[in-house]
Amino acid sequence: MSKPVKNMIVEEYKKRFANVEGAVLIEVVGIPATANAKLRARMRGASARISVVKNTLAKRAFKGTPLEALYPGLKGPRAVVYGATSVVTIARELVESARENDKLGLMGACIDGTWFDGAAGVTRLSQFPTREEAQARVVAIVLAPAGKVVGAAVAPGSRLLGIVKEISTRLEKGETIAKAN
Repeated sequence: MSKPVKNMIVEEYKKRFANVEGAVLIEVVGIPATANAKLRARMRGASARISVVKNTLAKRAFKGTPLEALYPGLKGPRAVVYGATSVVTIARELVESARENDKLGLMGACIDGTWFDGAAGVTRLSQFPTREEAQARVVAIVLAPAGKVVGAAVAPGSRLLGIVKEISTRLEKGETIAKAN
């Protein structure tokens, strides 16, 4: 391959992966065409794409980007799975696909510059919460003490309301209310 063609491919990779902060590396060699089409359709459903890359050119394109963490996994025939959705969601989909298709190789992943090696790393990443799930947990943790404070403030008022209601009910029935000493 000539140098100008290589440079064009590197520029294409730079454009394609410009805003990508994390990805999963897979090996698709040996997967039958129908299974490959199913995998690609499943990834499209998760707002993800699969791109087979030339490793040396991908390394040049990824230099200085969050995807630079993929370097250790760029050996042999590889495809990069990336997308608009969270890398955690992509990893979950791929782990599930790997259970169904034993020819699918999970080679590693990166998120925020951290490398997760091999199938074990991708599986570990798939167990992380997505950004949205993590934000929901933080909000729940922050709001929990406020809920307890409100509950504590309201509790005495509700007890008082119960007493007033009981007095009102007894008075309506014509009962007398004895004064407590």
